[in-house]
Amino acid sequence: MTSTSPHHNSSPTQRFPVVVVGAGPAGLTIGNILRAASVDCLVLEIETREFIEQRPRAGVLEEGAVRGLQRRGLADNLLARAQRHTECEFRFDGERYRLEYAELTGVHHWVYPQQLLVTDLVREYAEVRGGAIRFGVRDVELHDLDTDRPSVSYTCPDTGQRQVVHCDFVAGCDGARGATRAALPAGRAHIARSDYGIGWLALLAQAPPSSDCVLFGMHPRGFAGHMPRSAEVTRYYLECPPGDDPENWSEDRVWTELQQRLGANGVPPLTEGRLIEKRVLDMHNYVVEPMVFGRLFLAGDAAHLTAPIAAKGMNLALHDAFLLGDGLVAHLTKGDGTGLDGYSAACLNRVWDCQEFSHWLSEVYHGTSSGDPYRAGTTLARLRRIFDSPTAARAFAEQYLGRHTED
Repeated sequence: MTSTSPHHNSSPTQRFPVVVVGAGPAGLTIGNILRAASVDCLVLEIETREFIEQRPRAGVLEEGAVRGLQRRGLADNLLARAQRHTECEFRFDGERYRLEYAELTGVHHWVYPQQLLVTDLVREYAEVRGGAIRFGVRDVELHDLDTDRPSVSYTCPDTGQRQVVHCDFVAGCDGARGATRAALPAGRAHIARSDYGIGWLALLAQAPPSSDCVLFGMHPRGFAGHMPRSAEVTRYYLECPPGDDPENWSEDRVWTELQQRLGANGVPPLTEGRLIEKRVLDMHNYVVEPMVFGRLFLAGDAAHLTAPIAAKGMNLALHDAFLLGDGLVAHLTKGDGTGLDGYSAACLNRVWDCQEFSHWLSEVYHGTSSGDPYRAGTTLARLRRIFDSPTAARAFAEQYLGRHTED
């Protein structure tokens, strides 16, 4: 929530030019950019360090995002350890169709699990660049955002005392349910939302990938996806009813559905293994406009969500962080407010482009299982066009890989 200046106990107040709320990819990248410019900042995170370094999330990075990290000295481990992907495969009507997108565009994907990137960014921020970070904080509140003296208060997990931090700017990187979203002023934040009316059962299997690339299965029983994560672990998705209980999906049922939905003529069955994660994601998108409210700047999932349909979430969060981090540095070290002034509009142009592609791709993934013969027919026509027309294939590849290649 937001309020006027907080009453606090005898604990001394602190001051940092920037307070970053949330230690995900966006928040940690902003923190690292600031520290590289010798700007002090404080990162606040409600979870423990152990938790965020083990939490499995996204894993697909676009070349533009990796170049942005590399230019800021944040990609050494990623480039040494990540998998380079140059093609993907669609399976529908019992057949397999390879799309060699790197050959079409000269661009490829990197696969690097988000928890590994977060681990790298935490270490660089806290241990190399000397950034201040507090884990396990509680009851975060934002104050006086419409003034030039904003502050953030929180409860220290060690002492139970309220702490107050004065700052010039707050970077809100703590997702849709975090304190920064709760602080948005009534009547000024416009939230556009789209619900796909479907769920995805998100799975991690302790099993080696069954293909050297990402697989998309379009089947009358529902969509299925295969995403390699490492030599021993594979991410799978299964379309399911929204709000479904993961306990409805036994291991036998999961593997039966995956084998059916990802099966194709001439390919061996999937390599099965123990399921180490199983949760249901309700597919929806949202966009907050604008992304700036006084001295509060939103980034990543605090500002927008794209369902994992198009693998854009972590990439959008990083691009937000590049723009916001650079804008804050320019303002605080040179008095140049141009980047901050244009931040919201620049981010939202990219966000809406990805939202549109997510909608288009959802129809491709889910049309055949809609129960509507017309939607199923047009979906198959779209898929065939990608493989019959080099122009259509290149247009798809550009969107899939990130049409905006700069950071």
